[in-house]
Amino acid sequence: MITPEFKSKLRTSKRIKILVVLLTIFLIVLMFPKGESLESEITVGSIWIHDDLIASTTFEILKDPKIYEAEKNLALKKVMPIFERDIASQKQMLDSMANYSSLLVKLFNKTNSISENSVLSKDALVKLQDLKTPQTNVFGKRVTLNELLHSCQSTLNEIFNVGLLSASGASINSDTIALRNGKYEHVYPKDIFVEQDKLNEYISFKAKSLVGSNSNLVEVIEEYIHHFAKPNIVFNQKLTEEAVKSAKDKVTRNIGIVNENERIVAKHDRISEETKLKIDSYRIAKGEERNFWSRFLQNIGKFLHIFLVMLPLMIYIHLFRPKIFGDNLTIGLISIVALFISFLTYLVYNINVSSPIEYLILVPVASMLLTIIFDSRIGFYTTVVISIIVGALRGNDYVFAVTNIVAGGLAAYTVRDIKNRTQIYRSFLYILLGYFLSILAFGLERFDSVYEMLAGFSFAAFNALISPVLTYGLIIFVEKLFNLTTDLTFLELTDLNRPLLKELAKNAPGTFSHSVSMGTLAETTAEAVGANAVLAKVGAYYHDIGKTFDPESFVENQIDSHNIHENLAPERSKELIREHVQKGIELAEKNGLPKEIIDFIPMHHGTMVISYFYEKAKALYGDDNVDVEEFRYPGPKPNTKETAIVMLADACESTVRSLSGADPQIIENVINNLINSRIEDGQLDNAPLTFSDIKKIKESFLSILMGHHHRRIRYPNQEELESKPEE
Repeated sequence: MITPEFKSKLRTSKRIKILVVLLTIFLIVLMFPKGESLESEITVGSIWIHDDLIASTTFEILKDPKIYEAEKNLALKKVMPIFERDIASQKQMLDSMANYSSLLVKLFNKTNSISENSVLSKDALVKLQDLKTPQTNVFGKRVTLNELLHSCQSTLNEIFNVGLLSASGASINSDTIALRNGKYEHVYPKDIFVEQDKLNEYISFKAKSLVGSNSNLVEVIEEYIHHFAKPNIVFNQKLTEEAVKSAKDKVTRNIGIVNENERIVAKHDRISEETKLKIDSYRIAKGEERNFWSRFLQNIGKFLHIFLVMLPLMIYIHLFRPKIFGDNLTIGLISIVALFISFLTYLVYNINVSSPIEYLILVPVASMLLTIIFDSRIGFYTTVVISIIVGALRGNDYVFAVTNIVAGGLAAYTVRDIKNRTQIYRSFLYILLGYFLSILAFGLERFDSVYEMLAGFSFAAFNALISPVLTYGLIIFVEKLFNLTTDLTFLELTDLNRPLLKELAKNAPGTFSHSVSMGTLAETTAEAVGANAVLAKVGAYYHDIGKTFDPESFVENQIDSHNIHENLAPERSKELIREHVQKGIELAEKNGLPKEIIDFIPMHHGTMVISYFYEKAKALYGDDNVDVEEFRYPGPKPNTKETAIVMLADACESTVRSLSGADPQIIENVINNLINSRIEDGQLDNAPLTFSDIKKIKESFLSILMGHHHRRIRYPNQEELESKPEE
């Protein structure tokens, strides 16, 4: 059984982390174009700025893959399906019918009835009894059983002479077929043969001409001939496949040859279509002529290539995102996203079509997904890395890499401060704009035709449409699989109609009002210090849900002036106050709140002393008889900016609320003293707050709490409104 300690070790192990990174790079290297040197991508119309390119070996100039495929398809259309005449089967069927017909005549003449046979059905045998009386056909001739059977033999022989195809006409794509006879082959239109789907029609016509309108005998003839009408023009799969292969082989792969030491392109020459074919062919030739060690060294180069591309991102995460770096699960998520986009690039690169389907590589999905899950910087930096990798997988395609950086960067921008799922529409427009401008810029630079740019716009538009939809669909799946919580989930938890908050408002209205006010205070302050404002707001909303169980123990929920703690020992009061933390954690876990929210419940008190009852205990028992540690909250202390802000907001909001006046200096003094006391007590030792952050927190608190306690003029006759109404 896997213990929690072992799971924790797996998630933080440095060896696992290194293995994930190395495996990611290795898998990406496997997706590189095979056998090609990794020189920069060239385009028709650009200028060759390097030195003269001289061929180090003789090589073929390969056709453009699209043209080569088109020529092969054209050659395949000229290949006709090959059939053979099955003489042996034809003779066997004719002999079988003749023998069986003789048997039927003998039995019929001997007994004037036929009871059973292995060819005709019982229903057909009954209908055959009509021939006890000779029938008159359409020509007025009397037809006997013997004549009917002879006519069936003639019809079958006629079908075989014309030729009965083994396939239906609809299944034969060509209008003509090749009939192989030994070494010789003749071409015929398929319409001159009897096709399987027209056999019934042919036999029915022959039967009616023999027995007239006697439907019973017509059905007997159809059934009788059908039994022996086995195809004698048989499709030969093997010969047809050989013909197809031969047709493909006859299509030449090259359009010429470049000899060793021949110049391929000169410096400052404009790249033509033919020159590009030469350069592309030279790349392949250089890759194919390499031995094992050359290919091995090239793969080492590819590995270092991807490693160097990913290195800045890894350093950034290590230095500035220690929470992500310390969790192998999140490192694995980034790896999976990069591998998914790389694999999509590999598939698209290996599809030979004339359309610019490379714009279906969904880099914006990675940008938005990682921005929503982590933050905008991780989203953008990862977009840059993935775009460069995508460009590398396409033969170091600089243009495509820049295009994806632009589109992906704009995609990340649209979800950097996501507030709701309707932002999908904004994402679509920005992604489309990024692709549109990039395609237009590089298209004009390369002298692309209007048709080429419009084709690129079309595929990019589909990418822009599908990327946001796919992203928002994947978020829930990723959250569940990797046990992550995004801002979208936090936003959903801010709904005051959530069951926990409704219960808090019902049972502890004072606490609920305090929590909502804290939410505004924490959200604004978090924005000021660069913390997650949504997380701080949600944490403030849920930090005191444990008070739902025993609201009367807390002064903000005591409607009348009676305080239950007046008659309780300070030890008991202390326990009642402290219990709301553990009960809050249990309630949060029961309702499936994310761990990030649950952390606010114990951390908003940290290990602070419950000072009111501590002082009361000292007054009762003496200073030396009271242990201060017994009057502390269990902790832990805040370890993030958000939990620290909520701790400070909890103290300041509740204290300032109790003030009778709204003097700015008094409020400022209260804020300064409360924050300083928590700093001196070491409550913020684990929180990543700077002196600058503390200053901003004090300023934000003062501004907002002053607004909550602003002065109001007294209305005329306000004394009357404040007095008790007469009865």
